Amino acid sequence: MLNLAFDTTAGSCSILLTEDGKTIGKVVEKMDFGQAEALFPATEKMMKDNNKKPTDLDLITVCTGPGSFTGVRSSLAAARTLGLALPATGLTGVSAFEAYVHDLTAEELAFYNAVIIETKREDFYFQCFDAQKNKMSEPEALGYEAIIDRLRHKKVTLIGDGVQRFLSRPSGLSLHVIRMEDCLPIETLAACGNEKFRLKKLDYPKPLYLRAPDVCLKK
Repeated sequence: MLNLAFDTTAGSCSILLTEDGKTIGKVVEKMDFGQAEALFPATEKMMKDNNKKPTDLDLITVCTGPGSFTGVRSSLAAARTLGLALPATGLTGVSAFEAYVHDLTAEELAFYNAVIIETKREDFYFQCFDAQKNKMSEPEALGYEAIIDRLRHKKVTLIGDGVQRFLSRPSGLSLHVIRMEDCLPIETLAACGNEKFRLKKLDYPKPLYLRAPDVCLKK
């Protein structure tokens, strides 16, 4: 089973090509801007280097957010375009929250598992999962103190690219495991897609926006 997974929602353009769960091509370019322009050329080169055609794909997996407004739109526009061009290929969306918690091992899981994602503002994107990786809350954009209030007096595992900034001041939390990531591991996104494909639970990609885009009027 050939799966093309990609993510442009945060600070990178990440692309992975797996065959029967094994990585055969990978590109991760750290960038704050220009992910949309980098995505298709890098994907095309990866497919060509592995002697694969778009019609060989069984699945396309895309990260649905949260993240930058432009980055989320770019990922989803690319995925939906490929889906229209390849009607026989499966298409699924995976949120960054789902992918991060999927990456936790049985030993790392606590009763409360909080995914904390960077917003590059004062707040954080936040969602909590239980020990079976079922969601315990809806995705939200919350400030530091609000998150502390949610997690106080609980044994907690933290994971995500916002964890480092979140823990830059004493939290007073009872921490089981801390996983600080630079960006969402693209392998985890692909693994989530593979599982949805196996369970026949493909989820048509819809954007996960947790706040309005930052815009300003020209003076």
